[in-house]
Amino acid sequence: MESLEELVKIITLEKINENTFLGKNYKAPWGRVFGGQVLAQSLHAAYQTVPVDRYAHSMHAYFILGGDVDVPIKYEVDVIRDGGSFATRRVVAFQNEKPIFNMSSSFQKKQNGVDHQISMPNVFPPEKLMNSYEQIEEFKDVIPDTYKRYKSFLPKIFDFKPTDNMLTKLVKNSPPFDNIWFKTCEMVSQSVPLQHQLLAYASDYNILRPASMPHREFLNSKEVFYTSLDHAIWFHRDFDISEWLLYAIESPSASNSRGFSRGSVFDSQGNLIASVSQEGLMRILNNGSRRGTI
Repeated sequence: MESLEELVKIITLEKINENTFLGKNYKAPWGRVFGGQVLAQSLHAAYQTVPVDRYAHSMHAYFILGGDVDVPIKYEVDVIRDGGSFATRRVVAFQNEKPIFNMSSSFQKKQNGVDHQISMPNVFPPEKLMNSYEQIEEFKDVIPDTYKRYKSFLPKIFDFKPTDNMLTKLVKNSPPFDNIWFKTCEMVSQSVPLQHQLLAYASDYNILRPASMPHREFLNSKEVFYTSLDHAIWFHRDFDISEWLLYAIESPSASNSRGFSRGSVFDSQGNLIASVSQEGLMRILNNGSRRGTI
């Protein structure tokens, strides 16, 4: 995917009827539908069915089956409830008439109330950091297989700037914390629904990696299959994804072949704009037939 326009076209679904929508796929180099894509598309589908004065405040999703990049995805929206302030929707994604993903979302009118938040971590600003493309050049001679994967997997439509050295964290064991600045490489419409959909897409990048950090030296010697199991986002405040946002991620636990991570997303002024959580599969394989990247 070369441009933001291409991504917006993928997120924007074809309307079949009032509650059914059809989506195309990003041809991900790893051969499966990217989780961030279905998160964004399902949120787009839900947004098409709610009153225009309601904005998403939360979404909770489960990835049921790996998606086929060559098969369009059908999204069916159930209108659960329209209340005075809130609207609730359920979205199920299908390929070949089989459900591959489901998501519940809630939308609310803008309302006044109390306001507090946690503080943003004290990290270097993005202007003083190398982006991911620059950092992975250090991988070329040290971990060439990982270098090739990251070179092909990194999206060109987002600029990512990790606050720490990526090579060290992928080679040596380290605490399960990661801080990454990111933004789109192009300006974005200020439409709140589109901003939410783009953040949903981007939130699936990097979030599971801290779950592997305390175990890198062991995992690097194995064939490991990584995939998202579930994903949740809470939207707290308005933001502009074409301006720098900090993704502060931690992994409180990994067990039973699953890693759990949660992330706080801040704007450059320190406002907490969203919270994210994900549990993912981290399965050690015997035959090495399916290896993911993280």
